[in-house]
Amino acid sequence: MAIPDFQTVMLPFLSQLKDGKEYKLSQLVEFLSDHFKLSTEERQLMLASGQQEVIRNRAGWARTYLKKAALIDSSRRGYFNITDRGLKVLAENPTRIDMKFLERFPEYIAFRDFQRPDEAGIQPASPLNSAATPDEDLDAVYNRFRQNLEAELLEQVKTTSPSFFEKIVVDLLVRMGYGGNRLDASQAMGRSGDGGIDGIIKEDMLGLDVIYIQAKRWEATVGRPEIQKFAGALQGHRARKGVFITTSDFSKEAKEYVTRIESKSVLIDGATLTQYMIDQNVGVSTTHHYEIKKIDIDYFTED
Repeated sequence: MAIPDFQTVMLPFLSQLKDGKEYKLSQLVEFLSDHFKLSTEERQLMLASGQQEVIRNRAGWARTYLKKAALIDSSRRGYFNITDRGLKVLAENPTRIDMKFLERFPEYIAFRDFQRPDEAGIQPASPLNSAATPDEDLDAVYNRFRQNLEAELLEQVKTTSPSFFEKIVVDLLVRMGYGGNRLDASQAMGRSGDGGIDGIIKEDMLGLDVIYIQAKRWEATVGRPEIQKFAGALQGHRARKGVFITTSDFSKEAKEYVTRIESKSVLIDGATLTQYMIDQNVGVSTTHHYEIKKIDIDYFTED
């Protein structure tokens, strides 16, 4: 089944603690994974940030909200257990525990409506009523910005001149560690024009191996004939490695073809190109930088 949202996790999370024993979060994550019959892939699925498994993140936020409502408490560092209030809640045999359910507890209301003194008079944030965890909300916002940026960047790249597109390719490859330096790379690119080869670039700073480049600022899908032509050019140069870059995309036949040829050929379509550009800071600049911090449990460990 699909990974449950963190509110759905709350009741089975609390129920597992009814024996009065103390548990670590990792133990509860394993229990919840079994309880919801998650597949191996679902258990290993990471947040978009790549920093944590989704199920662990949702279990962690379920723990936070249950603790804010005083249904569970920390017995010692890294461990927690159910409170008397939590036992009373389970005795009611609720069918679901969620943020609406927790509104009966003043501690949770205080947490939900918390507002700093210097924010008096400012419209408070909307109530916490999302099925997603705050981490997932942040991931979703980041992904939305990222997708919009990728789309805008690709449109910008498509409007550049052939010579400027060559500059983009050179800058990207140098940022990725190829070509030695930009001067070497710019001299190598665009000098060949031989049988489907636009340029030759060093794979490493010493030039122990080279990569043959084909760069096409196209709108139409690149099909198998173009890739065959490129592969033939590689063979003619006895080249082992090649990269074909385009602002459009590749046909299914083209992608299948490169898996069957002897030389190692990498196909980079427009979507992948812009992803690399953003990751390598080519053609983009940082406007905001946020640090997401968490409690350093080791700092608070007393001897």
